[in-house]
Parts: sequence; C-alpha cells; structure tokens
Amino acid sequence: MMVESNRLEYKRELTDGFEREAIAFLNYRDGGVIYIGIDGDGSVVGVTNCDAVQLAIKDRLKNNILPSCLGLFDVIHEVREGKDIIKVTLASGSEKPYYLRKYGMSEKGCFVRIGSAVEPMPGRMIEDLFSRRTRNSIGLIRSRRQDLRFEQLRIYYQESGLTLGDQFAANLELLTEDGAYNYAAYLLADRNGNSVQVAKYRGLDRCDLIDSNEYGYCSLIKTCKQVLDRLAVENRMATRITSKERINHWLWNTVALREAVINAIIHNDFTNELVPKFEIFDDRLEITSAGSIEEGKEQEDFFAGFSIPRNKILMRVFKDLDIVEYLGSGMPRILKAYPKESFMFTANFIRTTFPISLEALELEREGSQETRVEIQETQVEINETRVEPQETRVEIKGTRVETARRILQVLRENPEMTLAEVATTIGKSVSAIERASAKLVEAGYLRRIGPRKGGRWEVVEDGHE
Repeated sequence: MMVESNRLEYKRELTDGFEREAIAFLNYRDGGVIYIGIDGDGSVVGVTNCDAVQLAIKDRLKNNILPSCLGLFDVIHEVREGKDIIKVTLASGSEKPYYLRKYGMSEKGCFVRIGSAVEPMPGRMIEDLFSRRTRNSIGLIRSRRQDLRFEQLRIYYQESGLTLGDQFAANLELLTEDGAYNYAAYLLADRNGNSVQVAKYRGLDRCDLIDSNEYGYCSLIKTCKQVLDRLAVENRMATRITSKERINHWLWNTVALREAVINAIIHNDFTNELVPKFEIFDDRLEITSAGSIEEGKEQEDFFAGFSIPRNKILMRVFKDLDIVEYLGSGMPRILKAYPKESFMFTANFIRTTFPISLEALELEREGSQETRVEIQETQVEINETRVEPQETRVEIKGTRVETARRILQVLRENPEMTLAEVATTIGKSVSAIERASAKLVEAGYLRRIGPRKGGRWEVVEDGHE
C-alpha cells in the first residue's frame, strides 16, 4: 500500500473537509487521487452504502466548487481486501484557482497541495492564477450560429440510458455567461462547419492520394464514431492457422488506435478552427491534431496521463457517453503498444505515428504467395451442343475470383462509379476493392480513363491493354 504523498490522499470516510482536498488537487499541477475507505496509515476500513457515498461525492464536487470541475473528476468503486472503497481521481484544472463556492476566490476558499498537506492558497498566488485565466477556450467563445439543434446528442444520451432535460445546455456548460451558445455547443450540434479528413496515399509520402473522405458537418460525437468505423475497416487482420493455434495480427493495435483517435478529437485545439487529420500510408498511420505541449515537465505529465484536459466540456460529454472510460487512461494504454517516440510535438501541432505491423504484413505476404486464383472472363465450354470462344486465363495472386468478377460486372455496367461505391454495391470493404481492382489493372482487365474525379473505368474484354 502506497503512503500519502503530494498526489495521494487517504480518508477513512467522507467528511466535511473533502472539498478542500479536491480543490487542492484541482489547483495542483499534477492533480491527484483521494481514496475514501482507507485510513491515514493505509489500512483498508471500507465504505458502507457505497452507491450513496458515490452520489454524495459527485453532488458535492458539482455544487460546492467553482469554476465548474465537471469533466475533471472520476468517482470509481473498487474492492480491496474484500471491502468496498471509492477512488476519486482529479485532474489539474485549466481554470485555476478553484475555490469553495461559499467563500469565493479568497484565502478561505482556495487551497493548494504542499507535500501531503493541504494549505490555504496565498492571496498573491490567487491573483497570479486568476490573471492567467484569460486565454480563450471553447467554453468562452460564442458560437457563430445560435440556431443550433441537438437531436443527435439526445439520441446518443438516450442510447447510454441518460436523458437530456430542458436545461441540458446549461448543465453541460454549452452557454456563455450571457446565455448564448458557446463554441463547444457548436461542435456538438447537429450541423456545423467542421469536418475531419481521413486520407489514404499510395506509397510513403503525400504525392499519390488514392482516397480521401471527410466526416463531419454534424455532432462531434457522430464524427468521432465515423472516423473510428472507417479506421476499423482499414485496420486489417492477417491470420495464420497452424496445427496448434490461430495467429492473428492487426495492422495497428486496436486499443491504442481507438484511444489515439479519441484523444486527437477531444483534446484538439478548436479555438483556431483547425481540426484533426488522419492519414494512411503504405507503412504507417499518422494522426495530427492542433495544440502544443511544452518540452520537459508538461510532456512528462502528458505521457503519465496527468495532463490538463484541453476541452473539459467535450471530455465531460464523451465520459457521459462512455466513449472515454476515465481520466488519464488513454495514454498509458497507447504506451503499452507504442513507444513515446511515436509522438512528435511542434509549436502548434501534435502528431502520433503508428507503424504498420511487420508481422501482419508478413502474414499477408504468405497468404498472397499461397493463393493463386484464376480469373476467366471468356470460358471454353465444350459439350455436345455448345462451344464458346477460346478461353482467356490469367492468374492474379491474392485476389478472390468471385470478388474480381463482381467488380468487372459492376464497372462494365456503371463505368463512372468510384471504388467506394463499388465496395458498397458488392458489400466489401473499400480497402479490399482497392487491392482487387489494382490487381485487375495490373493484369490488363481494367483501366482508368481520365482523372480520379470525373473520369471513368473501362473493362478490357480480352484482358490486354
């Protein structure tokens, strides 16, 4: 059992001093954790009526502390030594100083963590922290549109077993001080001007763009889900079946990929109207989001999962909908699969690079070598009553014959279709259709006439250009 420290506090039970401890962690650069049901010496005593205590903690954090700390805390039930305890995780807030509502922004209401103790915050520190609270945030910026609707958000809340009441905009902090919708509301509304690009290139650079899709102009929740779905399609799984086991390898670690996508969207700096970008190359996936993290302590906190949520309003909504599990969990999960060197920081952007799994590529190559499929566009059928023209045979490695035939059939009838439309028509993934069509072009059964946009496909009947 760890001893109390600058980031760890034990409390035998929920007492009147709980808010003081919480405020001190909100004002502390690293945040902290409070355990309820553990004595000061580390012995587990447990909590009775755990559900009621959890509700009381959430209510007190919500109503007794200013500025609002919604989105900055998690209240989690755990069991130790067979006893119920409660873990309260608090992130460092971006709107310091935090204070007790009834005492205001004063030395009696503001607290700071010094070692394992909580002390009143000196007046000079209060003034200094308050003076820094002047930079823009999506909660302070007024939405360019005020005719916003939130039907998509209501549906997502209903699917999670929650209800958005008449006062949801105020409760979710989607209003400015004068009661107008803020930029967070704009991002979560049914219609807005933001979209996220998912681009795919042939090769290792950005010279040959083969596919680009935009997801957005809708609630940021829907955009996030659409991007996750698209990348899930791209994240192929290669398999080898042996006499003893089935070996599976994904192009990218599925858990890390999900966390990185969500982090890029939630923590993107939307104040400059930039949006995240997702780019797929032959050897890697790059995720770029707007924002900056200073070298040194700030980057150390980032990798440890202690960084301040850039957009706490979005964080709170994503947590409500169980898209984010709990504070600080994303980065440790990513680092289980990829090293810190996967992240690059500049003055204005953060880029995450996930290389494609070499094991998955090797399995795919093995499968390609083992599979040789014949495509027959003109068959010879010789029987007693019928003779067709001479057969034309071509071998295409790694392409399933039925898929190839269907691609040719669809494009023969609809030569102006895009490969994405072909994929939808056939019921295959876009990546599968891209691979199959590329092999058909290579074999001479298909060719592209005109540019990518505005051109058309031509099926070569005899298999030769």
